[in-house]
Formats: sequence, C-alpha cells, structure tokens
Amino acid sequence: MEIRLDTSYLENIISDSEWKKVVLKVEKAHNDLTQRCGAGKEFTGWLDLPSKTKDTLLKELTALGQQVRKESDCILSLGIGGSYLGVRATLEFLICDQKIPVYYAGNNLSAGYLSYLLNTVKNKKVTVVVISKSGTTTETALAFRIIKAFMEKKYNKKELQKRIICITDATKGALRKIADKNGYRTFPISDDVGGRFSVLCPAGLVSLALAGVDVRGLMDGARYSEKRFSKMNLNENIAYQYAAARYMLSQKGKKIEVMSSFYQRLMYVTEWWKQLFGESEGKQGKGLFPASLNLTADLHSMGQLMQEGERNIFETFLMVENPGSKILIPSDKENLDNFNCVAGQDLDYVNKQAYKATAAAHHEGGIPSMTITIPDYQAHSLGQLYYFFEKAVAISGYMQEVNPFDQPGVEAYKKKMFELLGRY
Repeated sequence: MEIRLDTSYLENIISDSEWKKVVLKVEKAHNDLTQRCGAGKEFTGWLDLPSKTKDTLLKELTALGQQVRKESDCILSLGIGGSYLGVRATLEFLICDQKIPVYYAGNNLSAGYLSYLLNTVKNKKVTVVVISKSGTTTETALAFRIIKAFMEKKYNKKELQKRIICITDATKGALRKIADKNGYRTFPISDDVGGRFSVLCPAGLVSLALAGVDVRGLMDGARYSEKRFSKMNLNENIAYQYAAARYMLSQKGKKIEVMSSFYQRLMYVTEWWKQLFGESEGKQGKGLFPASLNLTADLHSMGQLMQEGERNIFETFLMVENPGSKILIPSDKENLDNFNCVAGQDLDYVNKQAYKATAAAHHEGGIPSMTITIPDYQAHSLGQLYYFFEKAVAISGYMQEVNPFDQPGVEAYKKKMFELLGRY
C-alpha cells in the first residue's frame, strides 16, 4: 500500500488551465534538483540516500540496538531541530514498536527540565546518543557537557565507551574531537545531508535502532518513495502535485498552510514537517507559514478561526487509512447521551466521519484543502511519507526561487546570543 493525495477540494480553486500552466515551472524545479544544478546542490545527498544506504548498516544498527537494550534501562537522545524532531516523530508514530524508554535533551535550555530528567534516570542504566554535526550547537553542546559529567560519575572510562555514542561529522568538529579523544563509538553524518533532511541517515537511524524500531522497514518505505517520485509527471507524481498546489495557492494569497491530523501519533510528524518546510522555504521574504492542528481536540480551540477567520490559509489533512487498533462503542440501555446511533461501530469510524465533516465544513467556509492518506502505522508507511515531504519541499523551494537547503536566518539569533554570552 502507498500514500495517496486527494485534491478534489481544490477543483473550484485551481483551474485545469492553471495546472497545465504550472507544469513548466515544476519541470524546471525537477531538472534543477535531479541534475543537481540548482541552489544548494551541495546539500542534496538526501535525494538518493535511501537507495545508497547499505543493508549492512541497517543490520549493524539493529544488532547494536539489541545489545544496548540488554545493558540499558533507557536511552537519552541529545539533539535539536532535525537531530531531535526526526527521532521523536518516528518514535511517537511507532510507539507500539518502542522497546525501551527514550528521553530527550539538548533541544531546549530549561534547567528545570534537565534537572528533572537527570533525577529520573539517576538510578537507571543509561545509554546516551548525542547528535550534532559540529558539536557546537548551544542547546545540545551544553546538555552534553552536563550529561557527560553525570555519566562520568556513574561509569568508568571503559563503560562510558559503550554507553556514549556520537553522531557527528566524519572528520572534523568539536564533537568529533571529543569522541576521538575519549574513544566513544561514532557514526558519521554526511556533508551533503542537512539536519532537517537527516532522519534517514545515522542522525535518526541510530537512536531509532536502539529503541527497537524497524529501521529496515523505514528505509524500504523511503526507497519505495524515492523510485515512485523520481519522474517528471505531474499527473502521477503526487509529491510534485502537492508542491505545485501549494505554490498556486500561495499565488492566490493563501500564505499559511495548516497541517491538520485526526491522529495523536502524528503530532510530532507535523512538528517535523513544520521545521522541514519552514526552514526550507522561509527566506528572501518568501515562504508559507506552516502551522498544525491536532484534531478533533483543536476544533474546540481553533475551530472557530478556521471556519470563519481571515481567508489567508489553506489546509492539508494528514490521515491514516488503517490505524490498526479497534475499539467498539458499546450500546447503553438508557442512551442518555443519544449516541446509540454509533453503538457497535469502531471508534475510528467516528473519527473519520469527523474528518469528512471538518473538510466539508471548512471547504464551505472558504478554505481550500488537500488530504494526504498513509496506509497504516508501519515503519514502511512512515518512510514513504518522510521522503514524500522531502521531495515536495525541494521542488516547492525551487518553484519559489529560493535555496531550500540552507538556513542563513537561523544564524542571526545565534550570533547575538554568542555575543551576550561572551563566546566569540
């Protein structure tokens, strides 16, 4: 089974002539990307990463995970941005497959949170995975300083070499120096894969394998999408359809995209999506603002604005065809809530009716929408989805004539913070 895209609610918004007209722009973006001649071409290693990743690496990581879980009670995964969101999004999505608790650090500067975390794991057997290409990202570097000191009090040097794993640059950087000096196990991050595109490289795969995730299934799903979305055919390539629709909607004044999901396990996938699209497109005064809603809960908080607020938004629904678990709604003799009408139905049936009702109501309220549907909660489906979004954002960025692979604006706050800290 494969992911699907439904654009039927765009039929009265984007005309057939507009779809035909945009083909040339999509084709140019496709050529710039696949021929690696566009802006940021040096960071397109993710493009064929799934097919180039060797099965021997996946086997090695799976075996390492089995060994670590025998010797550990929990994993600490240290990273921020793409080094954090990809791991967490995957584990939240595949939560039923997680075989050991994973805690996160290095993604904020909260003393209260880190203190609570260290107190939580102080009597546990801990393995640490620190993910940083440079080793100098403030949040992750300081968290690693603190956690490294914490680990040094618990374990001798030989034990630390088994319990600290560094995912970093192959040859240079502060974290590489620390790892080499102390003999920590390392896995490399390729120079041509940026952080927000890194979930399918060791930056994501190591922590996932340690947690017990089917990394082979995840990669096979990405390989499937790599092949499926490789051709310039707007009628068949749904990643390109999604990118083109976003571009045409932005030209009509729809400057905010709201990713709405009716499934709790997709919440961090939408957080990952927000970074991928926000950091890739938001430059030179361009780019859509990516936002997300967790439905049906947010229908009781943001539903009013979505239905009747300013019409500068469009919506992309993210759905799951077969969520797996079934919970049947019981009949009630008194029926005081008047819901015997759905007695005997699976709760997901009601959830999908809520989606249909929401999509129809928002359409009538003037919100254009699309729906992406993934088959199930399997690693293969998530691998498909990750690559779908990566391919789509690259095409979308090129259509907007920006470099989708750099992030110069992120450096602005870092520079000012370093000045305030006296770090030059």
